[in-house]
Parts: sequence; structure tokens; C-alpha cells
Amino acid sequence: MGRPRRVVILGAAGRDFHNFNTVFRDSDDDVVVAFTATQIPNIAGRAYPPGLAGSRYPQGIPIVPESELSDLIAREDVDVAVFAYSDVPHTRVMHVASQCLAAGADFLLQSAKHTMLPSSVPVIAVTAVRTGAGKSQTTRYIARMLREMGKRVVAVRHPMPYGDLERQACQRFADYSDLDRHECTIEEREEYEPHIDNGAVVYAGVDYAQILAAAEQEADVILWDGGNNDLPFFAPDLHIVVADPLRAGDEETYHPGETNVRMADLVVVNKCDSATEEAVAAVEASVRRLNPGATVLRADSPVTVDDEAAVAGRRVVVVEDGPTLTHGSMTWGAGVVGARAAGAADIVDPTPYAVGSLAATYAQYPNARGVLPAMGYGDAQVADLAATIEATPCDVVVSGTPIDLGRVLTVSKPVVRARYDLRERDPGRLEAAVRKALEGA
Repeated sequence: MGRPRRVVILGAAGRDFHNFNTVFRDSDDDVVVAFTATQIPNIAGRAYPPGLAGSRYPQGIPIVPESELSDLIAREDVDVAVFAYSDVPHTRVMHVASQCLAAGADFLLQSAKHTMLPSSVPVIAVTAVRTGAGKSQTTRYIARMLREMGKRVVAVRHPMPYGDLERQACQRFADYSDLDRHECTIEEREEYEPHIDNGAVVYAGVDYAQILAAAEQEADVILWDGGNNDLPFFAPDLHIVVADPLRAGDEETYHPGETNVRMADLVVVNKCDSATEEAVAAVEASVRRLNPGATVLRADSPVTVDDEAAVAGRRVVVVEDGPTLTHGSMTWGAGVVGARAAGAADIVDPTPYAVGSLAATYAQYPNARGVLPAMGYGDAQVADLAATIEATPCDVVVSGTPIDLGRVLTVSKPVVRARYDLRERDPGRLEAAVRKALEGA
């Protein structure tokens, strides 16, 4: 018998770890020599710890920057490179594949079938075509619906393990003190806090077999809250995918967004109140071509501002959800919609006043210029965010992030929240699909 395949897993501190845990950790036919890291700051240069990697990896597994991929393949005599991150254009996937092939490694994409975990309780999965499509409000909408049916709902969130990976193997969030105890980043808070506000328990972490076992103990229904438009980690009884007509065409040009569309039981075309009828119709036609068996419905994403009088006639700086602007490639979000609707006199561009890591973010993601991405992967970035707000000549901050920014930073200017939710164009269709799935589970 020949030597085990030498494997490198290309990731962003999420799907890569899950694929390792479910496929490679206990495989005697493979040895994972490294993870590579992209998209997420401050993850490269660390290691996947021995306590998570298992007995076959007593030293853990190094995490190196993806920029070193070709050298890594040569240096470690890598046989296969596994692509395991999301929200990337198809051309980007194939450029990475070409790099791996040229360096001498096979290139592998793993299907959901081989990485999804089965659950003993019903699972409803909500995923998306792109980051920022409206998955979060869809998940909240369904969670409320399930609770009104008398179901105990546990939301399980796609991983965001930016701290001590071993300590974050299985995290449970039931109130704000849990967010503080786990030292959550702004991005983590953006996803966990709204569920807590809704009365739901949230699990997240690194080892999703452990997380699933814990969630099953207190759930009638598990709601998979899929981030970064990734594939579900749990096998769903109902797979709902959110598409975005403000980025029409991305549903068939992004990975794994297209795969999600092809797998979907039901596709929600969101933001119909912001998009043109032509764009909405184009997305619907694309979805029906990719997945003729899926149910397709329309929804709005209405935005409300907590205090319109504080915004009307004022100069505002808008803070938007960070990932929506960065790898989601949007140029604005709910904050801009809310500020305009409330009658802001001017939306001030914070780019010239950006401090530290925020200036670097604009350099890497020039599409974000004009608004302020809520970057907060650590204390230094939170401080840079606060300093940029203070330096920007404005009267009011309009926050389009789904969290209370005042819980994580202090600024001298008033902060007004812009909130958004899901509104079905044809009420009742989502509930009918959910009830049918639960009856069949």
C-alpha cells in the first residue's frame, strides 16, 4: 500500500475546519499537512490545535497564508488541494485551481453530501447566493414563525472562530453575557445578538458534530443559519436559499451560491422593494433554469430607522455590516437605505478620515468607500472604527449593522440604528413550506 495522500485544505477558518473534522481527521488514507487562510484577518500563522485535530496530529496542523500556496505544495509534496471557502466568483475558484495544478497538486471540491451531518431532529437550513442577500432577516423570520408554532428553536450559526480555537469548539449563546464571556468580535455579535433578542439560543464554534449533539438536546427544530453563502453543515429537511436582485446574475457565477440554488427546495428572491422589476425577473428566470423544481417566492426587506428626527436634515456617516461590503462586494446596505428614507442632508464619505486597519480595508475593498464597514475582528479594529467615526465630519451615525454598536464602542456622536426584516410579498407561502417539511421529517 502506498503512502497516504498529502493534503492541504484552502480555507477561511470555517468550511475548511469542518471538512477536516468530517472527512480527514480520522482518515488513514490522508494526512493534512496544512491549512491555508484567506478572507479572515489574523488567522494565518496560527495552528489548528491538537485537541481538535485528533490523535493523528499531536502537534496540530499549521495555518499559513494562501499567498504561500505554490511554495507550500512544492515544499510539502502535496498531492491534493481541497478548496473550502465561499463567496467567491467561479473565475477565482478556477484561478486557484490552475495555480494548484501547475504546482503539481490535484484540485478537489467536496460536495455537501459528503460533509453534511445527519440530525435526529428536523433541520431547516437558510443559506444564500451571496453574503448580504438577506439571510439573517430570513432566519429571524422563520425562527419567530417556529416559536409561534410552539416549537423550541435552536439556531446553529456557520463558524466564525477568530479566537482560541480549542476553547471555541462548541459555544452556546443565550444572553448578552455569553457574548462578552466568549469575547465575540463585531461580526460574531452581528449574527448572534439578533437571535438572542428574539429569544433563541444560538450555537456556533469549530466542531459541528459536538455542536449538533448539544443542540439536539434542547431543540424541537434546528435552524441552520448559514453564513458566507456556504453550503449547510447539517442535512436539511427544508433548504431555503436567499437570492439578491441587487446583484442579479451572481446566482450563477459565484461559488458555492450556484450550488445552493441547485440544491434549494425554496428560493426567496429578497429586496424586491429596492431592486428593479427587470432585475427581480432576471433572478427568477435564472433560478428556474438552474433548479426547475424549486419553489420561488418574492420578499421585501423594509428598513426602519429608530429616530428619524435625529437623522432628518443632518450630515450622517453610515456604518454597514462589514462582510456585506468586503467579500460581499456591496457598496451600500440597510444603513444607506434608512438614512436616505429619514431625510439625511448628506451621507459623508468616511474614506479620507479612515484610521489604521480601516484605511487598509478601503485599499483592499474600494467598493466600500462612501460608507464605513463595521470591521471589528479584535480590539485594535474596534478602536480604529471608533477613531474613524470621531474623525469624520458628521452630526449623526446611522448604523445598519444588526447589533447595538454602543455595546462594543464609545463615540461622542449620537448613533441611530437602521433595522431591517423580511416581508413576504405573498404571505403564508414560507409557513406552508415549513409546516410541510416538519410534517415529513
